[in-house]
Amino acid sequence: MTKLSDLGPPMPGMPHGKGKENGQDYFYSCATCGQKVDMRDFRQVMWHEKPDHEPLEPEPDATVIEFTGKK
Repeated sequence: MTKLSDLGPPMPGMPHGKGKENGQDYFYSCATCGQKVDMRDFRQVMWHEKPDHEPLEPEPDATVIEFTGKK
């Protein structure tokens, strides 16, 4: 399985369109594998654009942000 760190160093970016109201607005669920994708990281976006990809393997030292509030 592929880890996010296997894809190279972070490639920060910003989604196009209007400004985001909170951190949760930067994530979407991949239609192929269902994994949450952070649109601010170009590595993740490009990985999830590949047809028939697998989810990225979780990394033990990665920080996962949980959003519990509603919009």
